Amino acid sequence: MKALVFNNTLKLDKNYPIPELKDDEVLIKTIMTGICNTDYEITKGYMGYNGVLGHEFVGVVEKVGKNAPLELLSKRVVGEINLACNNCSYCHKGLQRHCPNRSTLGIFKKDGCFCEYFSLPYKNVIPISDNIDNITAVFTEPLAAAYEIIEQVHIKPDSKVAIVGDGKLGLCISLVFNALNINYTHVGKHPEKLQITKDLGAKVLLVEELSEKDNASFDIVVEATGSTSGFEKSASLVKPRGILVLKSTIAAKEGLNLSSIVVNEITIIGSRCGQFKPILELLKKGRIDVSPLVSGIYKVDDFESAFEKNQQKGTLKVLVEF
Repeated sequence: MKALVFNNTLKLDKNYPIPELKDDEVLIKTIMTGICNTDYEITKGYMGYNGVLGHEFVGVVEKVGKNAPLELLSKRVVGEINLACNNCSYCHKGLQRHCPNRSTLGIFKKDGCFCEYFSLPYKNVIPISDNIDNITAVFTEPLAAAYEIIEQVHIKPDSKVAIVGDGKLGLCISLVFNALNINYTHVGKHPEKLQITKDLGAKVLLVEELSEKDNASFDIVVEATGSTSGFEKSASLVKPRGILVLKSTIAAKEGLNLSSIVVNEITIIGSRCGQFKPILELLKKGRIDVSPLVSGIYKVDDFESAFEKNQQKGTLKVLVEF
């Protein structure tokens, strides 16, 4: 089968073996995948991963292991990317995405979905409604990560909320907040990206438009910039005893100013992966339109152009068809 494999270099292997199923797994035929910044970072050495890339997908179940439900056959599905042991204290609490024994699809110890066929435990697989098209379905994983904020933080109707960062992550959060009728302000650097939020009817502000009155004025601020300066700007917007939600990873070794966190007694909440079912309900109801985030759709044979497009300035989400 065709598989996009990273092993010091990224290449399309046209003779990669189809995985052998374990008893609790299903074999999925890939329809479409999305390129995530994590995929690009892996090609630069992140996680030390070698293998098939990809963790955002929609596909069809082609085969089931002997312990997997037969009713999954021929179902169009998405799947949660963390493969847990289901036998530790975290798993027993329903926190499989924090299982210390987990592997992660296309990121850590598990071949990903940038291939014609791949396997997942049947417990990770979720059938999707017929009215969710393939392009929308590919966004399930990043939208679920955005929805995780709602599971972690109680946002009251009168809460003053800000999203800082207008990249793919920030815009996914904006789409979710809009679908849930949250009143928020989206702060970013790029008018053309913020226009997506503006078209939803939400308030937008360019970073340079922020004024002194905006400092320490928000109850909840979601940081989605991935930069030291973005973190510090986000922290400066939070009210004393407010909440700062970190959605991006910031690998700053020095120069990070945390004084406002202490002085204003700000609560910081890290937020990563989310559950798929709540997002699939919103998608089923047509509450989220992902089309403004799609910057290009490529065939897998043209993967080099797809990854080049992913790194171009202004690009949001690039999809790959199989």
